[in-house]
Amino acid sequence: MIPSHRHADLLAACLTAVVRHAPAGTEIVVVDDASAGLAVSRVAAGFGVRCLRLDRPGGFCVAVNAGLAVARGGVVELLNDDTEVQAGWADAAVPWFADPAVVAVAPLVLQHGTSKIDTAGDEYHRGGYATKRGHGIPWADAPAELRVAGPVWGVSAAAGFYRRSDLAAVGGFPADFGAYFEDVDVAHRLRKAGGRVWYEPASVVWHHVSASYGRVPSRRTLEAQSCNEERVWWRNTPRAERLRWLPLHAAVLAGKALRRQGEGTLGPWLAGRLRGLLTR
Repeated sequence: MIPSHRHADLLAACLTAVVRHAPAGTEIVVVDDASAGLAVSRVAAGFGVRCLRLDRPGGFCVAVNAGLAVARGGVVELLNDDTEVQAGWADAAVPWFADPAVVAVAPLVLQHGTSKIDTAGDEYHRGGYATKRGHGIPWADAPAELRVAGPVWGVSAAAGFYRRSDLAAVGGFPADFGAYFEDVDVAHRLRKAGGRVWYEPASVVWHHVSASYGRVPSRRTLEAQSCNEERVWWRNTPRAERLRWLPLHAAVLAGKALRRQGEGTLGPWLAGRLRGLLTR
């Protein structure tokens, strides 16, 4: 399933790869998040794939949930429209779902045009921040643990496989997040429900990193990212454990604030944190 709002050119490249490499019988669903001039719907029609068009833009999470409501497969992969799957990517990942405890599988996501890793599965730290395993490391230099399949904390929704029934059971994606850190929130809920997440390096996807918001994020994007990151911590840290982890969280925030000040983006970062606290 591919939510898309405006990147018709990237969507065309994404669909070219999916149509070429998808296993026989795969249902391909594009969710047109109210693109201007039906641009996304027109691209989907050109490839002969199913397209669901929303009447008004709702953001990534709303588009994903709309797609999940009409998808028929037991396993769904979410793909950003700026990704390109490689041969055998689904055949390598889907068999892990034979284990009923596995609720999601993370492919190896590489930065498009380079040999560097974007993510080999995600990790989350109690202080309140997520990290991408292996991010920025050239694949040729990847350590042994990234070259073999194994358990990971979470998957990136830029290219992640999910068992549809388990995703529905935890309420799908948080519609009020819009975008950013929504996959971290979902991973928390899937794990809380007892699910296991797996990483499969033989499933390879290329990602045009930052194509959705550009190399230099806008003030609005920075604020949204900061807001959702804060909300994730408060929503998923149990009340009984907050006093224990709050000092570490405060230290993380202090470090982030210093970095943002040095970058000249402290204003939107602080605004986002405040909004996150008020809407958690």
